[in-house]
Amino acid sequence: MGLPVKKQWIRIDHNPLWLFVAKDFKNKFNFKKIIIVANKNECEYMESYDDSFYYVYGGDERQLSLKNALELVNSEYVLVSDVARAQISSNLLNSIISKGKDFDCVSPFLKVNDTAYLRDKIINRDDIKLIQTPQLSKTELLKEALAQNKTFTDDSMAIASVGGKLGFIDGEKTAFKLTHRSDLALLNLPSPSNDNFVGNGFDVHKLKSGNGLWICGVKIPCEYEFIAHSDGDVALHALIDAILGACGMGDIGELYPDNDDSYKGISSSKLLKDVMQKVQNFGYEIINADITIMAQKPKLSPYKKDMKKKVQEILGINMVNIKATTTEKLGFVGRSEGIATIATVSLKYFDWKNYENTHSRK
Repeated sequence: MGLPVKKQWIRIDHNPLWLFVAKDFKNKFNFKKIIIVANKNECEYMESYDDSFYYVYGGDERQLSLKNALELVNSEYVLVSDVARAQISSNLLNSIISKGKDFDCVSPFLKVNDTAYLRDKIINRDDIKLIQTPQLSKTELLKEALAQNKTFTDDSMAIASVGGKLGFIDGEKTAFKLTHRSDLALLNLPSPSNDNFVGNGFDVHKLKSGNGLWICGVKIPCEYEFIAHSDGDVALHALIDAILGACGMGDIGELYPDNDDSYKGISSSKLLKDVMQKVQNFGYEIINADITIMAQKPKLSPYKKDMKKKVQEILGINMVNIKATTTEKLGFVGRSEGIATIATVSLKYFDWKNYENTHSRK
C-alpha cells in the first residue's frame, strides 16, 4: 500500500485494525471461537492486546494459514474473513449465516455493471461474480478440500473442488478489501487516537581496558571498552528499552537475549534499526528522544554532535537530545568502573487519515 506501517496495524482510535475487526465480529454474533491467524513474530504481541481470542501462526500462503486455523475448529460451520475488510455490516453477516444450512459454502459477491471482456472477447457481465468475504463453509468439507495438493484462491473454489454446493448472496460495496493506499479514503472509521506514549530505559555496562567505546553509534577513542555480549552501546540499549516500553513490547533482553550467539558482538545501531522497523510496522511514530549518559571517563562533550546526528539518522527524526554528565566521582561511574545511561522517548500512532490526505494531493 506504500505505507510506513502494515495495514493490519493502522489504528482505529486505540485499536489496531485487526483487533477492531475481531471485536466487531465478536459484538455482532456469538461465535464459538474467533481465531486470528498472523505472522508468528507478531502473535505474542497481538495477544497482549486481547487474550480472549485464539492466535495461530500463519503460513506462506493463504490456504496454509487457513489449514493452521482449522486445526482449532470443531464446529459444524466456519466463517472465514479478511482483516482487510473492516466494514462488514450486521445485515451482510446475518444473511451469510442464515443461508448456511442450504449450501456447503456461502459467498457474498458484487455484480459487474460495466461491459466486460475476457482478453479480446466480450463476455456476459451477468455471468461474472466478484467474490467477497466473509465466506461460510462446512468445516469438514473445507478441511477435506484443503488436504488436497492443490492451490485455491478462496473457500468457494476449495469447496467446489470436492463437489460441494455453492451459494451466493448479494455483497456490499462497503465490504471492500483494503488493498491500495487510496482505499484509506473509503474507510468510514474513526481516526487514530491523538494520545502520546512515553517510555524510559536504563542500562549500564562495566568498563575494561581496550581501544574505544561505542556510544550512540559513534566510536569514542579512549583506553576503555565495554564488557558486553554485543558492542555494549549503553546509550542505544537504554534508548531501545525506552522505545519498547512506550509501545508495550517488553525489553531488549527479550528480543535480543545475551545467550544467543547470533547477537555476539553485534552493532547496537543494527539492533536499534531493527526495533524501529518493528515499531513502525506496528503503527507507531517516534516524536522525540532524550538521552542522558553518565560517565566520569572518557570526556564525551566533543562527540555529542556526532552522537546526536547518528541517533537522528536511525530514528528518522530531528527531535533528539544528548546529554553527558559525570557523577562527581561518586559511585561506580565516578570510579570509572562503568557507564550508565537513561533514555526517554515519546511516540504516537501513525495518522493514516492525515497521511492519505497529504499524499493524495502530491
